[in-house]
Amino acid sequence: MRTLPFIKMHGLGNDYIYVDCFSPQTAQMITKTDLTDLARRVSDRHRGIGSDGLVLILPSKVADAQMRIFNADGSEAKMCGNAARCIGKYLYESGRCGMKMTLETLSGIKQISIQTEDEKVTLVTVNMGKTIGNPHKVFFVERPNELNSFFEHLCTDSQYADLRANTNIECAYVLDRQTIRMRVHERGSGETMACGTGACATAVEAMDKGLTDHEVHVLMPGGEISVYRDERGDIFMTGEATEVCRGDYILEE
Repeated sequence: MRTLPFIKMHGLGNDYIYVDCFSPQTAQMITKTDLTDLARRVSDRHRGIGSDGLVLILPSKVADAQMRIFNADGSEAKMCGNAARCIGKYLYESGRCGMKMTLETLSGIKQISIQTEDEKVTLVTVNMGKTIGNPHKVFFVERPNELNSFFEHLCTDSQYADLRANTNIECAYVLDRQTIRMRVHERGSGETMACGTGACATAVEAMDKGLTDHEVHVLMPGGEISVYRDERGDIFMTGEATEVCRGDYILEE
């Protein structure tokens, strides 16, 4: 029986199955595995472990580590802010990196910094750069009672089918100049509890429209992410990261 060691972590309910490929044995196993199929199987919430997708933590020649991320449907994504925060927590707590580290992604190298209290990770900040990395379409509603109804419309109406298949969709309401409420439908995964890149895309669009200041709190069903854009245009995302469990997934009987 072949088993694959995994860690389940989530960022505000946006949960993934993480595989540490720094281990030569695990890395060799991964190279012989259909990752699209594996992502679908582990993500299944009834017949698998249950998650929004699969994340590989790999060695990198240009950064402290590399991230590859696969959505629940097996498609590969360029970037995930919540996953990047969870990797930062894992690398720090495993002693592989200090409180500042770099992470190679398909959308470039991201800088990560750790905040701790009593030697436990409390918050993780990711410098997302000037671009988010994933395609997003943000819709703002004018009244708070329209947020849920319009979001459901975006998720079900056939006129948005192509958009849902190719783009992450955010529906947002600006509460005040420092606060946004948001729901998100991620391509390849459906609605998720939170989306780091989506929170950043929504915050930046609100800033560009003059609706908010340059630091905002984005409230999602899973919790809150803080987004700040500095004078150079770099976007910093800060939020929690939580480990749920560790185990061994049975690849073959």
